[in-house]
Amino acid sequence: MKNYTTEKIRNVALISHSGAGKTSLAEAMIYTSGAVSRLGKVDAGTTTTDFDAEETKRKFTINTALAPVEWKGVKINLLDTPGYFDFIGDVASALRVADAAVVVVSATSGVEVGTEKVWEYADENKLPRLVFVNRMDKENANFSKVFAQLQEFFGLNVVPVQLPLGAEASFRGIVDLVKMKAYTFSGDGKQMNEEEIPAELADEVEEYREKLIEAVAESDDELLLKYLEGEPLTDEEVNSGLRIGTLNGKIIPVLCGAATANIGTQPLLETIVSAFPSPADIAEVTGIDPQSNEEVSVKIDPAGTVSALVFKTFADPFVGKISFFKVYSGILKGDSQLHNANKRKDERLGQIFTMLGKNQINLDQVTAGDIAAVAKLQVTTTGDTLCEKQSCTVYPPIAFPQPVTTFAVEPKKQGDEEKVAAGFARFLEEDPTFRMERNTETRQTLISGMGELHLEIITSKLAQKFGVEVDLTLPKVPYKETIRGTAKVEGKHKKQSGGRGQYGHVWIEFEPLHEGEDFEFVDKIFGGAVPRQYIPAVEKGLREAMESGVLAGYPVVGIKASLYDGSYHSVDSSEMAFKIAASLAFKKGMEQANPVLLEPIMYVEVTVPDQFMGDIMGDLNSRRGRILGMEQSNGNQIIKAHVPMAEMLKYAIDLRSMTQGRGSFTMKEDHYEDVPAHLSEQIIADAKKEDEA
Repeated sequence: MKNYTTEKIRNVALISHSGAGKTSLAEAMIYTSGAVSRLGKVDAGTTTTDFDAEETKRKFTINTALAPVEWKGVKINLLDTPGYFDFIGDVASALRVADAAVVVVSATSGVEVGTEKVWEYADENKLPRLVFVNRMDKENANFSKVFAQLQEFFGLNVVPVQLPLGAEASFRGIVDLVKMKAYTFSGDGKQMNEEEIPAELADEVEEYREKLIEAVAESDDELLLKYLEGEPLTDEEVNSGLRIGTLNGKIIPVLCGAATANIGTQPLLETIVSAFPSPADIAEVTGIDPQSNEEVSVKIDPAGTVSALVFKTFADPFVGKISFFKVYSGILKGDSQLHNANKRKDERLGQIFTMLGKNQINLDQVTAGDIAAVAKLQVTTTGDTLCEKQSCTVYPPIAFPQPVTTFAVEPKKQGDEEKVAAGFARFLEEDPTFRMERNTETRQTLISGMGELHLEIITSKLAQKFGVEVDLTLPKVPYKETIRGTAKVEGKHKKQSGGRGQYGHVWIEFEPLHEGEDFEFVDKIFGGAVPRQYIPAVEKGLREAMESGVLAGYPVVGIKASLYDGSYHSVDSSEMAFKIAASLAFKKGMEQANPVLLEPIMYVEVTVPDQFMGDIMGDLNSRRGRILGMEQSNGNQIIKAHVPMAEMLKYAIDLRSMTQGRGSFTMKEDHYEDVPAHLSEQIIADAKKEDEA
């Protein structure tokens, strides 16, 4: 692939609700531009950007894929992103390096939850965008209904630049409201034919053209003056006004077509080239100077020193780890050495390349503003900055959402634990929204992600790539035990068997500690009733005994133990004997001091649109939650509550269904509280049953 100047590059993310046709649209653009010789289909598993085995099997996008295409001497880096919420991390990383976005909306389904979500992400990243109303050839396609929805949801700056010619089975082309011409597409969609606008569409075209001209005039003071004086705007003025308005966000153009029939693809490519910004239009980005820790501006300039941000890591089964990066300044060349500013280590870069789906296209250099990839970096991970050591700016890390769903994972075959850990370690490199931890209290390996589907696909990949099958179960709740009363008890260990015997004898008082404190040991021995050398053994015996409580075998917390009396034998006493005596005293003391079961209470913040607030509060109450308060943020309500962890294990799934996917939540452990008596009995019974099994 030839080298392009910064002005001749467009970095474009395709974003939408799942099923709107992003991948089919990417395929149509790749095919129309001549990058591939046949038009792939999602249903056949032959598209360029859905090449992962899981994607072809499930027929939807899981990973953001890169596809560079050329149109009219301009290189367009297409980033085909996933539509499912479970893979929103890949959308976040793509939007971080994109300079503009194409929001794909289905002509049959209109604006959906995912459309709203990705629109918010585009707003956060301040991205210029256009809307492509896709699937105009499908049953129940309705452009005017979808356009009305777009204006209702996203404002009156959503402006039509095209209208469809026909709909459903009779859809054959588009009307260009700038050139005031109709275009039909024949054969494979590559042949675009210019026609006059059909007479029956004249009124509708005039109405929509007026909306476009009004929006264009408002984007520029000179054009507005001309428009108000009743003078017609030239095509050139409309195009320049459209570009200015799109770049500053005052205009969001609406185009239409049918990706699978390759209708409307050429005008879309034309609009991307003419109306979307190049990295040179963006001009600069902000970073942090590692020396002063202050914010600095970096010019997107090939003449600058080399700096780049790694925005995605992908584990290729043949090549190994592939790191996708965007160069912000300078010209990056292969077989060179750069400095990883985050890890403070040098990194050797080998051959650099771009990716057309899964196919590598070698490059000799990558200029400022362009996107490319490199294999087998040693220390670099997603979000790291690569730069020249003597002149380094660290780019802010990509903000990834926190995982919301956790499952316990167990290999189906004993002895596969190491393979499981090694496989998950690879996925941790690849996916910043995936987490893995070993919970020492419940002795379970826990994996967390953005949803059930996310974790299901990771375990499916584990089986496919590493040959290890696992079971996913709900995690155990890390209950604890404590006491609410006091007890003075004796612990005596006496054993005589032939030779030397064993003798340890203690009196210990047990009482509750203040909340948040785990254990306090007090030595109240006077007159050597228990010799000094055995007292640490008593404490050790108690600490070991606390690992398993008397109610259900859960760890014990919040106990003060005072050793106040005992006795010893000059020959038979030993550290081991006093350890055993202490553990016997502990069991007795726990039983007599009103033992209770404790459960973890989570601090939860649920963010939902106003209309769901009542349902969510009612649901949290039904989960034994305590509402702490509410506050408004960006048109949503944030409900704050304390809820027992046991009631939150499948909350991500429930919240999604209660709010049609519009709700989100965060949760962290806050404190422990007594389990209500009726629930405590059941938990104790279940624990005993498990022990017997």
